Amino acid sequence: MNDQQIAKTLARLTRLKTDDHRIVTCYLKLELSDRSRGKYLIKLKNRVKRAEAALPGIGLSRSVQQEVQDDLQRIMEHLREPARLPSTHGVAIFGCKALKLFEILPLPAVHRSRLGVDRTALVRELASAEDEFGTLLTAVVDRTTARFFQVTAFGAEELPSLEAVRRRSPKFRSHEGPPGMGERAWNNRIRNERQRHYEAVAQRLFDLHRKHPVHGIVLAGRGDAQALEDFLHPYLVERLMGSVQLDPKDAAPSVVHEATLAVREVFERATEREAAHDLSEGLGNGWAVNGLDESLLALSKGQVRTLLADAEAGGPGYRGAQSGRLVSEPDQLLRGEGDPVPVIDLVDEAIEDALRQRVKVEVVYDGEARRAVNGLAGLLRFR
Repeated sequence: MNDQQIAKTLARLTRLKTDDHRIVTCYLKLELSDRSRGKYLIKLKNRVKRAEAALPGIGLSRSVQQEVQDDLQRIMEHLREPARLPSTHGVAIFGCKALKLFEILPLPAVHRSRLGVDRTALVRELASAEDEFGTLLTAVVDRTTARFFQVTAFGAEELPSLEAVRRRSPKFRSHEGPPGMGERAWNNRIRNERQRHYEAVAQRLFDLHRKHPVHGIVLAGRGDAQALEDFLHPYLVERLMGSVQLDPKDAAPSVVHEATLAVREVFERATEREAAHDLSEGLGNGWAVNGLDESLLALSKGQVRTLLADAEAGGPGYRGAQSGRLVSEPDQLLRGEGDPVPVIDLVDEAIEDALRQRVKVEVVYDGEARRAVNGLAGLLRFR
């Protein structure tokens, strides 16, 4: 599926709204660790059970509850067979049998596996997938060649490549070269040619970024990627996500896309640890909150600039019928906020609210970073 197909489907889903039925939204993580021994399916089963148990409490008629249960089971049946899974690291599924809706969209990543039941399709994560991923630039390099790829959330497109100017054989032969040239001088010339190649690659990367600014840079090769890093412009060093072993001869766009996603995943875990460090500092000077209640209150006031969510946190909660504010207990709602409306998963709802406000969302999977987040936390834009 390409960007245009995603945009077309997103436009159709956005127009859907129903008062008589409910739309089930499922975002599912499908990374290697999730696929191992069917872990993704175990987590999905647990979420389906939690959703089914919560249905009687969210004010739905028995007929609508049965429709939702049917849609949940339809999603389960589709995902039960690993052969039906997309090759991507995530998938979004939107289902409502009454509206003849069953849409499956492969995604490069999702924040976390979650289920939603609402009058509308929960498309904000889908809509933000491309913007959050951004455009990346991957260079696959060896000593004589550089191939460049523009990588988006849904694929990779190859750009014009660069060939090094080779004036001499890469191996020294005593009968070659002008009189008096020894092996050391020969090797120096080869080294200089290699450095000029790296300089040219770095300049091409800078020119590409200047023409179309990118969110990140990934270097690939067999040893040459690390060497190239020393030649990058400081602007590009700031955007460097990492490097990966890859032979330019094997660099098909699909292979480059998958390798770039893997580097980005490692980079995301490092970003989570940095966010946890920022949280610790912010708690000390009043520019952060930690814990479900504190974070939900700050989110409702629009104070949060980055929402941190423990990947394993979750549980039922409530939303004010009038104010829309999320709370963990119904008596936390104030007069005028309306009756408490049960929600299936408080953290999932908080993520949806954050995406609605265009708040940056960091779902924390790194063990060290998770220990710093008490379910939910927020870095603040104002106090």
